[in-house]
Amino acid sequence: MKTFIDKLSSYNLFNYLFPGIIFAVMSEKITPYSFLQDDIVVGFFVYYFIGLVVSRFGSLVAEPILIKAKFLKFATYDDYVKVSQKDPKVELLSEVNNMYRTISSLFILLVFLKLYSLVEYSCPIIKHSRFLLLALIMLITFLFSYKKQTIYITNRINTKK
Repeated sequence: MKTFIDKLSSYNLFNYLFPGIIFAVMSEKITPYSFLQDDIVVGFFVYYFIGLVVSRFGSLVAEPILIKAKFLKFATYDDYVKVSQKDPKVELLSEVNNMYRTISSLFILLVFLKLYSLVEYSCPIIKHSRFLLLALIMLITFLFSYKKQTIYITNRINTKK
């Protein structure tokens, strides 16, 4: 386990594990759901996965909404690739930027989870479909994440030609 943790990048720690732990702790405080784990090894993977989901929500939902609302404006990907080759600090700044997006998404998802718990309380029939609904949301999230990552890879390849 120590070797595995040593291989984690700061990106993985601050964009996946840290938000996953915070989400698990805070969700237990504000909702009837508990994601906290007694087993540290299981907990590590559960929190990492929760953080991954939170990060993907930020990338696929929160960021596009903020761009459409003109709250955010990005440089082109070509410019990012060119400048990051000249100035390696741009990649670090991008990593920090992604962390802020993920933390923002964490709080949005906590609000959604609280709202869901209120709906589930007032309409108990939803409780029976909870895991199917979650599985469908995860499927959609990771299909679109896969698509977005494929686009990034393709753009990176085309930029290097």
